[in-house]
Amino acid sequence: MIHYITSNGIGNAWVANELSRIDAARVPFVLHAMRSPDKLLHGSEWALRMNQQTMVIYPLPALQVILSVLLAPILFRGRFFAALGNALFGQREHLRARVAGIAHLLVACHWARNVRAKYESPAHIHSQWAHSCGTIAMYGAWLLDASFSFTGHATDLFRDRCALEDKIRRAEFIVCISEFHRDFYLEHGARQDQLFVAYCGIDPEWFYPRQVVEVAGSRPYRIVSSGRLVEKKGFSYLVEACRILADRGEAFECIIGGSGELEAELKVRVIELGLGDKVTVTGKTLVQEKIIEFMHGGDVYVLPCVWAADDDVDGLPQMLMEAMACGLPAISTRLVGIPDLIRHEVSGLLVEPNDAVALADAISRLMNDKVLAGRLAEAGRARVIERFNLKNCLEPLIARYRLKLAGVAAG
Repeated sequence: MIHYITSNGIGNAWVANELSRIDAARVPFVLHAMRSPDKLLHGSEWALRMNQQTMVIYPLPALQVILSVLLAPILFRGRFFAALGNALFGQREHLRARVAGIAHLLVACHWARNVRAKYESPAHIHSQWAHSCGTIAMYGAWLLDASFSFTGHATDLFRDRCALEDKIRRAEFIVCISEFHRDFYLEHGARQDQLFVAYCGIDPEWFYPRQVVEVAGSRPYRIVSSGRLVEKKGFSYLVEACRILADRGEAFECIIGGSGELEAELKVRVIELGLGDKVTVTGKTLVQEKIIEFMHGGDVYVLPCVWAADDDVDGLPQMLMEAMACGLPAISTRLVGIPDLIRHEVSGLLVEPNDAVALADAISRLMNDKVLAGRLAEAGRARVIERFNLKNCLEPLIARYRLKLAGVAAG
């Protein structure tokens, strides 16, 4: 059995997509989550069932955790003391990471005790993040004498990094979600044979281009964007770009779909720039079942990702793939894994992050060159189907899992 550990189960759309593919491939797994998701972005029967079956770690039963820690030297013997030595003296980024690592070792003792009691020895333990749940997975695998791997994305590798080089050393393999990530791990001591690229893809069959062509002039040119309303998405630069377009006399409207901590700030900025009749911030989370309708209402999809001040950043946004699969030409930034998806001038347009003028220029270019927009839209959808199809982009990971399961069976 493969044991997954995630932050919030299938509360992330890309985690749900990946696990649905693993399930379809008949790879047996158990899903563990640090916490239950606040909400599900999928409403399918599969998602509801998977959410019900998820083993949730928090909140922790205090007395049981204490008992697990006291029993750990007996249950796990020398492996416990080795893991404890690592938590106390291993290389760490800062004091906060040290304290967090010690705390997560205690959690891992309780988690590993439960896994040991409920299941046979795990064939493998995989973390879907490299920070907190990655620490629990690393120590849990250490205690259970199981192999360990992880997938790193963005905030877990940069803003919330914890014991990263220890995790790289202990991982049997590391899933890279882009070429950027492969290079990043190599710079931090990974071996070539540990690494393989498995994109966080989508199922293109769920998304399709708009079939009905609207009559020219029936509405203004529509820019659409979506995601959590947080700094790393760069929505403030999209609003600034809209002001530049308006000053140039372009006729358009812009809809930003999503909710988040910057909702009020973005709405205020829209009013300050006099864009109340052109830019709408919905303040509503875009659920998976509504994505196609949202994308089909647009003429271009723009996601101007930036590196946030707190070191949060997008690895490779799934929403970009979904927009491109829906037949929209896409504009984004040269950041982290995005160039793996959007090849500039081939499958979309890329601009530098934090540059509203360049963003406005790119939007204006597609707004006024329908031939280019159509070519990029067609090539963008083809790129998603070719490289980011969920049905085949996870094959390297599925193959690894099957080897682990076969090894356990043979043993």
